[in-house]
Amino acid sequence: MEIRETITAPQRTLSTLQRGLLRTLAYFDLFRHPLRTEEVLRFMCPPAHAAQVGPLLHELTEQGCLEHTDGFFGLADVHDAVAKRREENARALSRMARAHRMSRFIGRFPFVRGVMLSGSISKGCLAVDGDIDYFVITAPGRLWIARTLLVAYKKVFLLNRRRDFCVNYFVDTEHLAIEDRNLFTAIELLTLVPTYGSRTCSAFFAANGWASALLPNAPLPDTAQAPDGDGPVKRMTERLLRNGLADEMDEWLMHRTVRHWRTRFTEMEREHFELAMRSRRYVSKHHPREFQRKVLEAFEQRLIRLENELGTSLR
Repeated sequence: MEIRETITAPQRTLSTLQRGLLRTLAYFDLFRHPLRTEEVLRFMCPPAHAAQVGPLLHELTEQGCLEHTDGFFGLADVHDAVAKRREENARALSRMARAHRMSRFIGRFPFVRGVMLSGSISKGCLAVDGDIDYFVITAPGRLWIARTLLVAYKKVFLLNRRRDFCVNYFVDTEHLAIEDRNLFTAIELLTLVPTYGSRTCSAFFAANGWASALLPNAPLPDTAQAPDGDGPVKRMTERLLRNGLADEMDEWLMHRTVRHWRTRFTEMEREHFELAMRSRRYVSKHHPREFQRKVLEAFEQRLIRLENELGTSLR
C-alpha cells in the first residue's frame, strides 16, 4: 500500500493590514474581478492609509501571494481576469446613458421617490448577458402599487425583458435602513449610483451609516447629480390614490405577489425565502437566485482554501 505524505503549507506571519488586503482580493476574486490599488484601499477592512496599500500589495506579490498585471491585483489568473474586466467595463460604459434615461423614466412613475443603479453596472461592469438593475425608493404605504405599475410596464411594453429594466429591490422612505448588514450588502450599498431623487438618496445613505462603519475608506455615492422633481401626471395620479382604498390595494397587491412567489419558488427553504424574497409593506426583494447567501458562503469557503494555501489565518 502506498503511503502519501501530507504536505502542509509553511506557516506565514501576516500583519492585520495584510490579512485585510487578502480578504478584500479574495472577495472580488469570487467574481474574477481584479482590483486597482485605489479600489483595494476603498474596500479594505480594517482601513489603511493610501500610502500603505501600494507597498503591501507589491510585497505580497513578491511573496507569491498575489498576481499583478498592468496595474491590477488579484489572487490568480489575473491576466485573463483583466481582459474580462476591461470588456465588461466597456460594455457598461456603452449602456450607461441608457441606464440613466431609464432611471429618469422610472422616476416619473407614481410614488417613486428615488432611483439608483445597483448590481454589476453600479461597479462599472456588465457581462454579455447582464441586466441593468435598479434600487427603487417609494412613498410609504404605496410601495406595492409603485412596484406593480413598474412590473406591468416591463411585462406589457418590454415583453418582460429585463435587459434594461430589472427592478428587484424596493424600500420606502420611512424604512430606509437595510436589514441585512454584512460585507456583501455594504459593498452593494456603497457602490449604488444615484440617478433620481437626490434628497431621498441622501437620506438613504444617512440611514445606513453602518456600511461606512464597516468600510470607512469607501466614499459615499454622489447624490448631487440625481435630479429631483415630479411631473403633473405623476402628481395628479398620486392625488387620486390618497385614500383608504389605495391603502387596501397596496396591501392586497403585496399578499397576491407573495402568494405567487411562494407557488413559483416552492423549492426554497423558508429561511432562504425570507432573505431572498423579503416582503413587507415597506420592502420588496426579488432575488430568487439567492445571490447574497451564495456569495457569502462562497467567500467563507474561499477564505478557508486560501488559509490552507498560505498556512495562516485570515479571519
